[in-house]
This record gives sequence, C-alpha cells and structure tokens, in this order.
Amino acid sequence: MSVVDGIRSLLDTTLDRALDRTIVGGYTRVGYQLRHSGWSDDPSPAALRGRTAMVTGANRGLGKAIAAGLAELGATVVLTVRDRDSGQRARDEIAAASGADVRVEVCDVSSLSAVRAFAADLRTRVSRLDVLVHNAGLLPAARAETDEGHEITLATHVLGPILLTELLVPMLAESDDPRVILMSSGGMYTQSLPIGDPEYRAGGYRGAVAYARTKRMQVAFTPLLARRWGGERIRVYSMHPGWADTPGVATSLPGFRAVTGPLLRTAEQGADTAVWLAATRPAPLSGTFWHDRRTRREHYLPWTRYSDDDRQRLWRYCADAIGID
Repeated sequence: MSVVDGIRSLLDTTLDRALDRTIVGGYTRVGYQLRHSGWSDDPSPAALRGRTAMVTGANRGLGKAIAAGLAELGATVVLTVRDRDSGQRARDEIAAASGADVRVEVCDVSSLSAVRAFAADLRTRVSRLDVLVHNAGLLPAARAETDEGHEITLATHVLGPILLTELLVPMLAESDDPRVILMSSGGMYTQSLPIGDPEYRAGGYRGAVAYARTKRMQVAFTPLLARRWGGERIRVYSMHPGWADTPGVATSLPGFRAVTGPLLRTAEQGADTAVWLAATRPAPLSGTFWHDRRTRREHYLPWTRYSDDDRQRLWRYCADAIGID
C-alpha cells in the first residue's frame, strides 16, 4: 500500500467511525453517500453467475432491492413471498431490468408449519442454494399471535428464519460457498434480549419495541448460528440497512418518515450491504454484524448488554419452540 493509499484509508476509517457515532449522519443517505465514495470493493458484474439466491419478503422495499441487486450480479433469484400476485409483479420488474432467471415461491415464514411444508416441497425441486437472505418482516400496531401461539414478530424475524435455514441446510451444503444473511435493524441498538419474556406477554405492547427486540435477537444469535451450521461451511451474517424509505416505513412509522423523509436512504442504498455480503470475495468472517460494508459493534448503550448465559437461555427457548436440538 502506498503512502497516499494509507492516508486515504485512515481518513475513510476516521470518517466512518464518526458517522457511526452520530447515528443520524451514519444511518441516512448522507452517511451512505460519504462512505460509498471511498469504496473500491464492488463485486464483479458476474460475481453470482451460476448461483441461486433466495430472498424472503422480496415483493417490495428492501427485499425487492436485494433481489434486484443479486439478479444484476447474475444470480438466479427466488422471491419468497406471502402473496403470489405481488411477488409476480416484482419478478417481472426484476427480470425485465436484469435479464436474470427470477422465480416466485409462496411461504409465510411466520408459520412454522408453512415453513416445514415449503422446505419439504422446495427440496424436491431445487438441489442447491448458494445464498439465503432473511428479509421478511413486519412492525405490528397491536400484539398478535400466529396459529401456533407465537408472538408475530418473534415468529417472523427469529423462529421462521432459523427453522427455514435449518431445513434448507442440505441444499446450502451443496454450494461451495453458502451464505445466510439476516436483515436486522439499527433499532435493535435500543433494546436488550427479552430473556424473561420472549413472547412479549407482559406489560403494554409496543410494536416498535417488539420489532427492535427481535432484531436484537437476530444479531445475538448470529455467532451461534455460524457455529451451528459452520460444519457445513455455511457462513452466517447479520446486518442493518440504515434508515431507508420503504413501503414498510411509510405504513408502520409515518411520523418518523414525515420527520426524516428527505434524509432517508433509497431501498437500493439500504440493500447494498446485503448484496455485497452475498457476493464479495473472499467471504467475510462468519458470525459477524455489518452496516455499510463494515463490521459494527453490537452495543452502544450499557443497558442493552447481556451475558452469554442469557443468550444461551433465549436460544434454548427458541430452539424448543422450533423443535430443533
């Protein structure tokens, strides 16, 4: 590395750290644009040619942008959605823009029975999966439970994705470089693990808190999942997209959007790190948490910290709920 390159790298790192601590500067389109100007590690245009990637919740917003980004890099992309019609519209748009092979599958990942049926059927039709991006999500206005009795954000963000991956491990193991990516949220920084109440039954229910708690769980479980599936060479990452202007934000957080609208990232900017994690070579270290193509610390607030025993206790609850060892 030349002296000039070394100085540039130091300046980029200093700017990145400053943006990360300001929150508003780092999470908005301003942070993305400033960081993006220093990136020189874009995946090659055909980085995912010959590979198959699945994205859940891919009919709109971040999921659709992730799917489009993977398709642009040459992947065959499977859009896994709850509503086939909206999935088909997304498929048509992505295929027309990229020329990629884009397919639609239907599965409600909040339903463990639906996940089991979907995985069993998919394994009869698809032999290999290279990338699995868990993006499906929701922020409910009131507490709701699935037919199996689980709080809806816990089921959608944690139980369903873990079960789906567990069932698709044989397909991922057929890849020479399998990767699993969990789409978390910067909101998780405000919450610790809900050790004693993972189903959010106590106290007044707040959808934003339930959302942030389960997004925290995704990050906390990332190193555990990396170890669990590492024997099959599956790399596991979690990441957060910053503040992006998506249909979900407009519907669930209209006040937030009204205040921050001009600063919100595009869906494509929010999706960038997920696409990069799926395609960059060599593969980053498994079990890590990312934002804007760099690993990030998992805590800024002292009351959000937890012990490994707490993490293991919550993992045991989720594993039992899913029905895995």
